Amino acid sequence: MATVILLRHGRTTSNAGGILAGHQPTELDEAGRAQASAVGQRLAAADLPLAAVVTSPLIRCRQTVELALPGREAAPDERLAECRYGDWEGQELKKLAKLPLWRTVQEHPSAATFPNGESMAAMSARAVAAIRDWDARVTAEHGPDAVWLACSHGDVIKAIVADATGMHLDLFQRISVDPASVTVLRYTPLRPFLLRANDIGGDLSGLRPPKRRRTRRPASSDAVVGGGAGPAGR
Repeated sequence: MATVILLRHGRTTSNAGGILAGHQPTELDEAGRAQASAVGQRLAAADLPLAAVVTSPLIRCRQTVELALPGREAAPDERLAECRYGDWEGQELKKLAKLPLWRTVQEHPSAATFPNGESMAAMSARAVAAIRDWDARVTAEHGPDAVWLACSHGDVIKAIVADATGMHLDLFQRISVDPASVTVLRYTPLRPFLLRANDIGGDLSGLRPPKRRRTRRPASSDAVVGGGAGPAGR
């Protein structure tokens, strides 16, 4: 199956101010714009032939894609939008941390439903479905060596990674996804593989598809015993 690069949007005015943005139209701040441009330079240096670019429709993700991949058309997908935090949106995180629901979000997020908002379980289900749908589509159209990119939000990407690694949603707070970080997954018929996690500065050229083989081998679901040679050994 194809390889997906999960890109979190750059830092926003809400991130800097300790505000939970949710679906509010918060935009990248100066640092976030610089982060988006920097990840664009990393992608350009790696010379990755992105088969598709998909994004949350929220403005902070669209701005990130525009700065990172100027001139590249990105398909919006509502399923990759931020969790709907309902009455929590626009509130200071330090105040939210005093509410009883905060402990549920920290310790048992699969049971958390935000007032007048969405449950974290529902957010996870729609986001995972979106990534798997797009991955299957890209694979069908461009082959199993294709690489594509999806720009989304911290909790959304954490939920996708939790699903890919077989981690229960109640443990997903153990995952960190920083602004403008890159997390990379490769799905196979048997299992997904986590190739990168919260990468904010590494060389991405190892994600470049291998040279076209005369005879295409089926995608392997086997893990390499001992760890293997990495991308350079393909």
